[in-house]
Amino acid sequence: MNSSEGMPLPVAGPRRRPGMWRLMLCWRIACPSLKVALVVGTVLNVLNNGEQIWLEHSVDLWRVAMNFVVPYCVASYSAARNEARRARGD
Repeated sequence: MNSSEGMPLPVAGPRRRPGMWRLMLCWRIACPSLKVALVVGTVLNVLNNGEQIWLEHSVDLWRVAMNFVVPYCVASYSAARNEARRARGD
């Protein structure tokens, strides 16, 4: 209490931790996740679409893109979850 005014002092609320999306997109998590996605996505595209590429047939660009997006999401989510747990003290 502030004794001069008889009013309680404001108490700061709990400090908000950044959300998972914010953590997943922060540079120190996104940069390594992009590297993982580049390597894993390339391997997946060679395995899944190699024959079509070598024979110069058309490939589904959606599937090609998803071979990069999915590894990025997995790597960045895993790193963000670990960061959030570390910040909580688990």
